[in-house]
Amino acid sequence: MTHSPAPFAVPFQDLPLQIRNLRAELDPAIATVLGHGQFILGPEVATFEAVWAQFCGTAHAVGVGSGTDALQLILRALNIGAGDEVITAANSFIATAEAISYAGARPVLVDCRREDYLIDPAAVAAAITPRTRAIMPVHLYGQPANLPVLATLARKHGLALIEDAAQAHGATLKDGLRCGSVGVAAGFSFYPGKNLGAFGDGGAVTTSDATLTRRLRLLRNWGSVVKYHHEIQGYNSRLDTLQAAILAVKLRHLADWNEQRRSAAGWYRAALAGCPGLELPFESSWTDRHVYHLFVVRILEHDRDAIAKELAAHGVQTVVHYPVPIHQQRAYAELGYTAGAFPNAERAARTVLSLPMFPEITPAQVDHVARALRAALATSVR
Repeated sequence: MTHSPAPFAVPFQDLPLQIRNLRAELDPAIATVLGHGQFILGPEVATFEAVWAQFCGTAHAVGVGSGTDALQLILRALNIGAGDEVITAANSFIATAEAISYAGARPVLVDCRREDYLIDPAAVAAAITPRTRAIMPVHLYGQPANLPVLATLARKHGLALIEDAAQAHGATLKDGLRCGSVGVAAGFSFYPGKNLGAFGDGGAVTTSDATLTRRLRLLRNWGSVVKYHHEIQGYNSRLDTLQAAILAVKLRHLADWNEQRRSAAGWYRAALAGCPGLELPFESSWTDRHVYHLFVVRILEHDRDAIAKELAAHGVQTVVHYPVPIHQQRAYAELGYTAGAFPNAERAARTVLSLPMFPEITPAQVDHVARALRAALATSVR
C-alpha cells in the first residue's frame, strides 16, 4: 500500500502519527463505548472527569462540549451576566471574549506584556471598575499567566479569578500548582490540536468548589440531574462519552508528551541561538513548566508573512496565533477600542510566528526548520 507524500516536510502538527502510535490503546477503549452504547454521559465521562481533576490538582472536573462552553458555563454558574464586566486579554483567540459575551457580560480587554505575551497585571488593575466581576487571564501558548499577582488582585477587589487554560494542559507555577487549580475555576479545551486533544470538540471545567460543581453539572445538561426533572434553565453542553474514553487514553501520555515538547523547545533554542532578526520565547520568572502548546518566535525586522511564505516553500508549515487582536475584530467593534489601544498586542499580531511543535517532532525536523528560517531571514528584504 502506498501513501501520498505529506504536503510539508515538517507539518505544523502530526496528529495522524500520534493516532497511529496509540491505536493499540484507542481501539479497545472506543470498542467498549460502542459495545455499551451509552454515548451521552456514559461511565467513561465520570471516569475521565475524576482522573482529569486529579491531574490538575482540583477536587472536581466537569466535562462539557467545548472550551468556549467551559468558560461560558463558569460565568453563568457564578451568576455573572448582564451589566457585569470581565477583564481579559486582547491577544487571545476570540473564543475567550465570546464566552463572556455569551454569558451576557461585557469583555473588558487589556494589553499583554511585551516579553511573554501574557496578560499584564498592571493593565488589569487599571481596568477594574465597580462593574467588574471577574478576571479571566489566558495561559497563552502553554505558559501560565502571572497567577500569584492576579490572585492577590482578585482577592483585594472581591473578584472571581477564572483561568482560560485552553492551551496550558499540565503547565505549572514555581509553587508547584498546576494551571487550572488556582482560580475559582478554569476552562480547558480538548480541541484536537491541544496538548491533550480529543477527536473533535470537547472541554472541561476544573474547580474545588462543590457548590459550583453541582451548578455546572446542572447547566451542562438542561438544568437536570434526574431525567425530565429540571431545576434550572440549562444548556446542552456535554462531553461525549467517546471523546471521554479517547481523552482518558491520551491522558496517560500527557506528561511524557509535555516533556517531549519541552525538549523540542530546547532544540529550537540551540538551533536558533543568536539568529539575527529573531526573538525566541521568553519563560517568565513565575513559571515552572511551560508546556509549549506553541513555539512562538517574533520576526523583528522582516515581513513576517513573507518569511512564512518562504518557509512553506521549503516544506515548513507555520501558523500565526493570532493575526488580528480581539479589539480589532469587526465582531467586537461595539467595544469601541481604536487602533493603538493595546500596542503590545498589536505588535505581537504583526510579528509572531508559530513554528512546528508536536511531541513526536524529531531533532532532524527541528534542524530543517531552523536552517530554513535562518536562510529566509538572511535573504529577505528588510
